[in-house]
Amino acid sequence: MGDAASPTGRIDEKIAGLADWRGDVLARVRALIHEADPEVTEAVKWVKPTNPAGVPTWEHAGILCTGEVYKAYVKLTFARGAALDDPAGLFNASLGGGTRRAIDIRQGDEVDAEAFKALIRTAVALNLERQPPKS
Repeated sequence: MGDAASPTGRIDEKIAGLADWRGDVLARVRALIHEADPEVTEAVKWVKPTNPAGVPTWEHAGILCTGEVYKAYVKLTFARGAALDDPAGLFNASLGGGTRRAIDIRQGDEVDAEAFKALIRTAVALNLERQPPKS
């Protein structure tokens, strides 16, 4: 998708480097995010010695969600998830916090694509609501 130095290229490398079901899951949700919001931008944040590849982040007028990879699951954390309607019940982690909510995807789990894209669109709308009006 992008050159290796760009956020998109770094996310491409992260997905390719996983070479297992977690890479497939991250690639799939990434594609769904882009389908839901063609204006989304990608970033890589929180690069540190213990995580040199950083954390893939999708943004539109602020962070929508992050994609963290763990041994047993892929975690999609929505920055303002507590404020989002989730009629399909996709959120299954970080439910006690006042701001964030997350979706943990384990091997073999299927994500409801349409419900996930609706959640992304709702997150975009929420971020846009808090943007100051353009003069």
